[in-house]
Amino acid sequence: MAEMAITPVLAAAWLVPVIIVGGLLLLVILWWVGVYNMLIRLRNRVREAWAQIDVQLKRRYDLIPNLVNTVKGYAKHEKELFENVTKARANAIAAGSVGQQAQAENMLTGALRSIFAVAENYPELKANQNFLSLQEELSATENKISFARQHYNESVRAFNTRIQMVPNNIVAGMANFKQEEMFELEDQAQREAPKVDF
Repeated sequence: MAEMAITPVLAAAWLVPVIIVGGLLLLVILWWVGVYNMLIRLRNRVREAWAQIDVQLKRRYDLIPNLVNTVKGYAKHEKELFENVTKARANAIAAGSVGQQAQAENMLTGALRSIFAVAENYPELKANQNFLSLQEELSATENKISFARQHYNESVRAFNTRIQMVPNNIVAGMANFKQEEMFELEDQAQREAPKVDF
């Protein structure tokens, strides 16, 4: 009889460590899932922010042919300038990575500056309502690109910081999260939107 009374006590003593280990394992699993979901949420914000940049860049690309055609009517002998703008636009559209996109946008911004510099030499062009309208739309688009770029970089910074922090870096490494690239302009002069005031 005494042996039977000891058996439930031994069973209970054995059950307590199993419950503790199981509880700890459950906490670790819940923590891992929470960190993983947070990283997914942050990565999706980065992708959403990039999509906003992409929308504004496409708008910019759509405005450029109209601008070039308007200026062409007045500055027919500036053929090389128009070819440079067209080439820079095509390179920007075809860019793959964030770094390539930033480099292509740098070239396109420089090409647009050249168009506006040429327009200074044609007073009739500066008075053209279509040109003025395109100028205004392009300026507004440049501002939107700037804000979208800022939002993207903030999202990238938040994501990269989280995947580098301990203990999040454990989950990030196991789930193969990689750092995202910032969208940065190389030249200080190119950090500003093209000036389109006449």
